[in-house]
Amino acid sequence: MKPYRKILLPLILLLILLLALLALLPHSGADSGEDDCGTLLAKPVLYLYPEAETEVTVTLDCGGGPTCSYPAYGDGWTVTAAPDGTLTDEAGQTYSYLYWEGLSQADFDFSEGFCVPGEDTAVFLETALSALGLTRREANECIVYWLPLMEANAYNLIAFQGAAYTNQARLTVTPEPDSVLRVFFAWQALDAPVEVPAQELRPFDRTGFTVVEWGGCRVS
Repeated sequence: MKPYRKILLPLILLLILLLALLALLPHSGADSGEDDCGTLLAKPVLYLYPEAETEVTVTLDCGGGPTCSYPAYGDGWTVTAAPDGTLTDEAGQTYSYLYWEGLSQADFDFSEGFCVPGEDTAVFLETALSALGLTRREANECIVYWLPLMEANAYNLIAFQGAAYTNQARLTVTPEPDSVLRVFFAWQALDAPVEVPAQELRPFDRTGFTVVEWGGCRVS
């Protein structure tokens, strides 16, 4: 038995050493997802509609700043905005909107909302976004982005967010707009329907220099 003991003892010591090293390594995969980094605020886009051609500066306070943006965010965006929403940067490049993404530690509110069959997602969003005040073009661009991620689910629990979102992604626009609409919804994919009080969707009055935003996030 002695020869076996001589072989087993080094193997046991090596195993203990490997287990100790693994315990020191940072966790990855599922353990480092939303809990560590936060929830992705996906594709919020900003439209600027001044009454006359105006140079506009937009800054965003969302914790660590945007993780992705177009045009490049830098220290903020400065563009010349036309009444039809066309944005022009200092290099003469034009854009339809300002796009960004970022991470948030917000606790989103699902106390009210809508449980929607996946196959009905397009119709629901068309109706809800119109009721909230998005134009057909703005709603279309929102739906085209989100529909592929939602319609194949059995159900989606959708809740439009207020302060839970705006307090995490503070927006400063100079000159100050006359009216601001920030439409942001959090959603969860479900295998079965749930009961949830219906959320009131309040219409928006576009007055003077108007800023409009839409975006969303999937919550696990």
